[in-house]
Amino acid sequence: MEKIKSLADLKKRREELQSKIELREEGDNVENLVQIKVAMATCGIASGAKQTMEAIIDECKKQNVKAVVSQTGCMGYCYAEPTVEVKKPGEDPIVFGHVDTNKGRELVTKYIMGNEILEGVIPVNYEQIDNK
Repeated sequence: MEKIKSLADLKKRREELQSKIELREEGDNVENLVQIKVAMATCGIASGAKQTMEAIIDECKKQNVKAVVSQTGCMGYCYAEPTVEVKKPGEDPIVFGHVDTNKGRELVTKYIMGNEILEGVIPVNYEQIDNK
């Protein structure tokens, strides 16, 4: 982390952090936004999930992708950490495994923006039960 030497540096840093917070916590219209969840349990953090999440946030900002990026607990796929769940509006979520920083950026540019499925999709092993 670079040192803050002036008020201008402090303001610049505040703007950078504020934009990251806005991407993570868009909150109001999450159904209409891409939702990205990064597993940040101990195994995920040890595998680099924090850096992966930062890369995803940076790429969303760079590509002007409106998304809610948040951290979640264990998804149960410790063997495939870091894991990332991506849910596009109106679609079922997809969980990707072994998502390093480069693959995190590819998730944004290729899957979210280009609808290209990437390697590392973890198959769903359960079905959701609707309460009717």
